[in-house]
Amino acid sequence: MRSVKASIVGSALWGSACASLYPGQSSVNHTCQLQTPYLSCSPQAYPNVTDSCCTETYGGLVLATQFWSTYTGLESQGQVLPKDTWTIHGLWPDFCDGGYTQYCDLSRQYDPVPVPNTTDGKTTGTIVPPYTGPSIGTFLEPFGKFDLLAYMNKYWVNQGAPNGDFWGHEFSKHATCFSTFDLPCYGPKYKEHSEVIDFFETTVAYHEILPTWGWLAAASIHPSNSTSYSLTQFQTALKSGFGAMPYIGCAGPRYNETEAGRGTMDNGRTVLSEAWYYYHVYGRVQGRQGLPVDASINGGGVSNCAKAEGVVRYPLRTVGSEV
Repeated sequence: MRSVKASIVGSALWGSACASLYPGQSSVNHTCQLQTPYLSCSPQAYPNVTDSCCTETYGGLVLATQFWSTYTGLESQGQVLPKDTWTIHGLWPDFCDGGYTQYCDLSRQYDPVPVPNTTDGKTTGTIVPPYTGPSIGTFLEPFGKFDLLAYMNKYWVNQGAPNGDFWGHEFSKHATCFSTFDLPCYGPKYKEHSEVIDFFETTVAYHEILPTWGWLAAASIHPSNSTSYSLTQFQTALKSGFGAMPYIGCAGPRYNETEAGRGTMDNGRTVLSEAWYYYHVYGRVQGRQGLPVDASINGGGVSNCAKAEGVVRYPLRTVGSEV
C-alpha cells in the first residue's frame, strides 16, 4: 500500500482499464538486444522515439520501497519478519514529473482489497473490482519458482493479512503501469503470468542491493526501545550507502502531539517505518541498471519524519515476530 503524497495528487493521478498501456501495440519485434537502452526520463525515453518494451517510457521514475515493521499480526500462523533486515514493500513506477498512476490493466487485477478502489482514487473513477481467485502466490508454481516463493514469504511480508494478498496488491496497482511489463512485450508465445514472475524477480533483485538495515548498522544506528535518533542520522547513513537521498517515512504520533514537542511547529511523525529509493533506469526496468536520484528530484519532500534532534524511534521488533 502507498500513502498519497500531496504533491502528486491531481491530474497526473489517473488510471486505465486497457489491456495495454499503448493501445494497438504489436506483440512482435521487441528484440531489446537490438535497441539502445536509453535512460528513463531522458528525451529519448518516449514511445514515439524508442521501443517502450526495451526502455521504460511510462513509469520512468522507479521507486524500490521497503518497510520497517515490528509485527505481522499473523505470527501464530508462521508469518513472521526476517531478522536483521528490512522487508520489501514494492517496486513503483512514478511518472517523470513525480506523479503516478495505478491499476493500469484491470484484466490483470489480482488484488483482493484494492486501495484505493478506483483507478483514479476518486469516487467518480472506474471501480477496481476485488479479486476473488486463487492467491497470486500460486502463479509461481507452474513455473517451478518455489525458491522465489520461499524468498518472498520470508522477505516480502504483509501485516494483518496473508502475504499473497500483499503481492497481488503490489503487482496489480504498480506493475501494470510499467511499459516494460506490458503484455505485448512478452511476444506472441506469451505464457500466462510470465510478467508476474518477471515483476517479482525484478522487485527482489532491487531489494537485494538495498541493505537498509546494514547501512544503518554501519553508522551505529540499531533498533532500540530506549534510544531515539535524529532524522539527519538516518539521512546521512542511507544517502552514503545508496548514493542519493531516499525518502524516509515515519508513522506514529506527530512530534507536536507528544509531551516533549507540544507547542512546537514540528508536526513530523516519530516512528521510523519506510524507505523509498528513487532511480532512473537504463533500458528495461528488469535490467536492474538503475541510476540513483534524490527523492527531491521533482521538488517534493524527502521525509515526513520529525526534524527535532533525537526524537525519531527505530523500534525493536515485537517479541515472537522475528526469526
